[in-house]
Order: sequence, then C-alpha cells, then structure tokens
Amino acid sequence: MIPITNATVDGTFAPLHFPEYRTTVLRNPSNDLLMVPQRLGELTGPVFGNADLRAEDNDLTKVNGGEAIGQRIYVHGRVTGSDGRPVPETLLEVWQANSAGRYRHKNDSWPAPLDPHFNGVGRTLTDKNGYYSFYTVQPGCYPWGNHRNAWRPAHIHFSLFGRQFTERLVTQMYFPGDPMFFQDPIYNSVPAGARERMIAVFDYDETRENFAMGFKFDIVLRGKNATPFE
Repeated sequence: MIPITNATVDGTFAPLHFPEYRTTVLRNPSNDLLMVPQRLGELTGPVFGNADLRAEDNDLTKVNGGEAIGQRIYVHGRVTGSDGRPVPETLLEVWQANSAGRYRHKNDSWPAPLDPHFNGVGRTLTDKNGYYSFYTVQPGCYPWGNHRNAWRPAHIHFSLFGRQFTERLVTQMYFPGDPMFFQDPIYNSVPAGARERMIAVFDYDETRENFAMGFKFDIVLRGKNATPFE
C-alpha cells in the first residue's frame, strides 16, 4: 500500500521506497516523476454500467452450487469525490482470501484449505447516491514471507474506476482491532494520520439478523481526505 498520489492530513506522503516492505525496491520508480498535462482521456471515462455485471456478482458467498465456509459479512459504504459529492454508478471490483487465508490463485502455495464454494472475487456498482454493498465471508490472515513470522492482517482489496481516469483507486480494507497491524509494513507504510481511512467500522445497524455481520467502509477518491492508494 504505497499511496503516492494521496496527501495525508499533515501534507506528507508514504515513501516510494519503504525498506520494511521489500517489494517496494522493485515497485518504485528510480527516476524523478514528471508532471504530465491531463488530456481528454484522463478527464473522461471509463464508464461502466449494469450491462457489465451479473445479478450474482455482489454475493461472494454463493458460487459453484454451494455456500462458502466462514463468517458471512455485509460490507457497505458510500463513494465520494474530493468535493464530497457522491460518485454514482461507478464500478467496484473486490478480491480477497478465503476464511482460511488462502487465495484461489495458482501462485498461492500456502497449504491452507481451498473452499470449493468461494472464488474470492466480486463486482458491484454504486447507486445514484454513491452507495454500494456486497456479501462475502470474513477473510483470514495469511503468512507472506516478507520478514520473520510475517502475517498479513485480514483485508479485502478494492478497485474503483470513479468518473474519470484521475479518480482511479486501488486500495485495501482492513478490519477493526486486527492483531497483525503492528508488524505489517504495507499498513504501516501509510502515515498514521491516514491509516484509519483503510479500516472498516463494525455496523450493528446493518448487521443482517441470523445471516451476516455488518461493516461500513466509506471511500473518498481524491483530495486531502482521500482513501490511500495502493
């Protein structure tokens, strides 16, 4: 999580090279960045609509003819721009590990069990007022080899397209009180004033009786209060 485009409340940025997060050695540019004038392509689109979704895309708990194993959760929130106005009908894509902390991906070699009824990917659109929601299961923590006894906090990846290319956002949503925050360099690379924007809030009012725990995660695409960019 290296938010190179989002200023924090004190005007600082996460460093491009964060030694504790080893892959930043390869991910950050070695030359000075250049400011490029925005063109029409950056100020318009891409545009996605209901035709890009299937009815079941916002429920990750029911795939392949069965139900996923794990604590079901209902994630919801509102997407706004730098002006505080809602961002309607914008596409959100999410992906995550299963309840045992394993991704359904050929490169995930950690021997946690795979769930035949959980693929770990979903899509949804915000409504006309910028609100979104989806069902999934609480992801598990997993080891990732960055340092000794390294475990990623439970998280869900988000990809948003906004109203134009300059509002493109890829980020991660964490869960309140995770015990692995203290040693996770991805989380800790974000300055303290902005980390809280990546943590969902438990929402009892939106907890679905006898079905799913509720979590609220509001997202700001640009500006001084922007959700940190990955």
